[in-house]
Amino acid sequence: MKQAAFGEEHPHRSPREQLLGPVIDAIAQTMDLYGANYSFGQLYGVMFFEDKPMTLEEMKQVMNMSKSNMSYGVRSLIASRMVTKLPEKRERKELYAAETDFFEAFRNFFTLKLQREIDVMQEAMGAAVPDLQALAYAADTPEEERQACLRDLEKLEHAAEYYAWLQRFVSGLAEGAIFGGERGSTGEEGGL
Repeated sequence: MKQAAFGEEHPHRSPREQLLGPVIDAIAQTMDLYGANYSFGQLYGVMFFEDKPMTLEEMKQVMNMSKSNMSYGVRSLIASRMVTKLPEKRERKELYAAETDFFEAFRNFFTLKLQREIDVMQEAMGAAVPDLQALAYAADTPEEERQACLRDLEKLEHAAEYYAWLQRFVSGLAEGAIFGGERGSTGEEGGL
């Protein structure tokens, strides 16, 4: 089992940090499910609960990682829009802050990942379909090959419908429309 950034292995941490350890670990595990590095998920979890921006040195102390790994992790989280590099500095050191709005973090992360999937697949399908059509309808294509091409074109047509739907979903997600009027509402007074 992977170790939490805060927890039993850090007995010098405050009671609050001890209690947050399993939550930070859960954040890291869920980010790992979506392809983000587990350690970077821990870093995001640590930053999520910080009440102030952090420097790389502060992150390094909490995470016990090398500065180069920490820097790579921060760049990865910035690319996923889970962390922001702030324009101000503290003692000439760069400052970073985590996105603490889970709705916004979800929106940022998934619009980037899903849009990348859409772009990659649409480009590949766009390149393959005309050639498959040409092969399927060429006079010298053997019948077995023609039928295989037609089946492939049918599958790609279905995939194109899916990616058109996914593009509408991603566009709605990017605009925040998917959250509707209920964003952040638990339906009860007092939150959780």
